Amino acid sequence: METLANLESFVRSADHGSFSEAARRLAITPAAVSRNVAMLERNLGVRLFHRSTRRLTLTEAGEAFRQAISGSLSDIQAAIAGVARAGGAPSGVLKVSMAPTLGTMHILPLLPGFIARYPAIRPEWHFENRQVDIIAEGYDVAIGGGFELSPGVVARNLAPAHIIAVASPAYMAGRSLPANPADLAHLDGIVMRSLQSGRVRHWIMRDAAGEQIPVQLKEAFVFNDPAAMRQSALLGLGVAMLVVADVINDLESGALIRLVPKWYADAGAISIYFASRTLLPGKTRAFVDCVSEAFKLGRLAERFAGSLG
Repeated sequence: METLANLESFVRSADHGSFSEAARRLAITPAAVSRNVAMLERNLGVRLFHRSTRRLTLTEAGEAFRQAISGSLSDIQAAIAGVARAGGAPSGVLKVSMAPTLGTMHILPLLPGFIARYPAIRPEWHFENRQVDIIAEGYDVAIGGGFELSPGVVARNLAPAHIIAVASPAYMAGRSLPANPADLAHLDGIVMRSLQSGRVRHWIMRDAAGEQIPVQLKEAFVFNDPAAMRQSALLGLGVAMLVVADVINDLESGALIRLVPKWYADAGAISIYFASRTLLPGKTRAFVDCVSEAFKLGRLAERFAGSLG
């Protein structure tokens, strides 16, 4: 019977293509990982990896073995984590992906309290504007919107992802306020080019009564990052269509004003994504519960709703 250490070393090395990265994830030395994998290969009587100075790739037998044990290993690890929770505090590296502005504004402030409560958890947080593959890339949690629910991943909705039109008071000084979304076409637009499609994104705005009006902003400034769009709006360059969560603090401080109140575009939901294991690791469950509770206590779902004006 193979030891859990041998199997974990193999799966982590296969996931990351590196003994060194597997060692970092497992908090052991690269030599220990290499030794565990070599022992596994000897016991099985097959070579699992092609090794070179630059790359570590699976052999055909290695790929077949990985597919055969990956689900079972995850269940074993989750079961161990569940038992450990009963006798000790959640611990380990917590790898999270989140949108940069949402993360820095609304998730990062939770970190001091979270670590004070769970000092054995080591955060590894990635702030990135992309949809990660949670399982393949080894993430414990992802926070954002629009992720595909691939097999083995579940989502818990946190708040609506409503898009609204904003501009600075300085930019609007001397200009007439638009009466409806169609009037936004007369103003300088700060727009975003999608990283996935390469196209500039335009929105259809709606109101509480269900009326819909397409918005065709002038493409005065084109960016590929919402944080740059927000900063450009703050600099007085024009009108940006941004998710409420990214500009809520600016609206409340008066640094930005909302144009055509009660009109918004619906981009789905801001959700927290994680693997759909029966027994989540303690670190993952603790973080998911922490974020969910913070959104509830802060009434963020209500504050982020563009339909409320």
